[in-house]
Amino acid sequence: MGTYKRFPLTIKKGKGSWVWSNENEKYLDAVAGIATCSIGHSNKALRRALVAQLKKLQHISNLYKIPEQEELARWLTINSCADSVFFCNSGAEANEAAIKLARKHGHINRSIDKPIILAAKESFHGRTLAAVSATGQPKYHRGFEPVVQGFEFFSYNNWQSFENLFERLEANTSRVAAVLIEPIQGEGGVVPGDIQFFKLLKDFCNKKNVLLIFDEVQSGMGRTGLLWGYEHLGVEPDVFTLAKGLGGGHAIGALLAKKSADLFKPGDHASTFGGNPFACKAGLIVGKEIQRRNLLKNVTIRGKQLETGLMEILQEFPRHLHEVRGLGLMQGLVIKNESSLTSQEIILSALREKLLVVAAGAKVVRMVPPLTITKNEINELLKRLKASLISLS
Repeated sequence: MGTYKRFPLTIKKGKGSWVWSNENEKYLDAVAGIATCSIGHSNKALRRALVAQLKKLQHISNLYKIPEQEELARWLTINSCADSVFFCNSGAEANEAAIKLARKHGHINRSIDKPIILAAKESFHGRTLAAVSATGQPKYHRGFEPVVQGFEFFSYNNWQSFENLFERLEANTSRVAAVLIEPIQGEGGVVPGDIQFFKLLKDFCNKKNVLLIFDEVQSGMGRTGLLWGYEHLGVEPDVFTLAKGLGGGHAIGALLAKKSADLFKPGDHASTFGGNPFACKAGLIVGKEIQRRNLLKNVTIRGKQLETGLMEILQEFPRHLHEVRGLGLMQGLVIKNESSLTSQEIILSALREKLLVVAAGAKVVRMVPPLTITKNEINELLKRLKASLISLS
């Protein structure tokens, strides 16, 4: 179906931070499947483990115990604030599960008939109907109305906006069960969370018995230089969601919850493919490779190198560029609103320079390369991005 406006490029293979076209042209990949190929293309450890898994077992269903699933769940809970995990296939599915969990919390723990979930404006939580309804960007709702009810929106990082919305809803007898929020907004323009805002939010949710849910689909699994985005904020969510980088390019999502928020009972939620041996083996190898290769340190160093280089580029093009923002290897180059340039134009120009970057809205160019990217590759990224901007000036 015509759901994608594709770029004029067919990719036939990849290795590390590089991909090759059908014409054997080599491209530096700063998209990584949109923050998904976390340990690079055709990673040796991942390749070997998955070949071995295919020879053993790739799917059995959740009717039975799955050792690979249990092992990945242990790794995730040992290395996070969570106590339990539900596995699914994507970020949207993980957020769907979180929405259901939030509503159950509202009914069971708060005796709310029609629970409300608060989410941020400019957020993005997925393309399924409930997840897109929780997304604070009306452009994603158009043509799919009526959206799922039970979501209200406040301005990201704006405590007054959040507090005013909460008080208005409570005054009208609408009761809030949960807050769903990204620790760093991705599709909304690569906007890091404000530490003070999130600390106020955490304290408020604790006081009101409101479930605090973080969407870590893009920020999780080391993307920001720490394993989880929430670690930058000094707060722990009650629940958080994962996908993208968790499988290193293979389809897997997860809902993680603290014991106090783990309300699901048998029959409440399920997934045929979720947590199958193949996907869980992929997730486990990604996690172990992040630790074995000390990739969090690499993300921090290379992220700072990328940020510094982007700042230098910004200073060379003051007429068009506004700021650089992000964390680790999740960086955004922001175009001035008054500039005639769009993110799409820069992306197409970069494509001609054999560089792959991705938009985060009409005025932000996003770079989310593999966590394994090297110093020389970052320099090459910056060189090609600068050349693409020169050609547009």
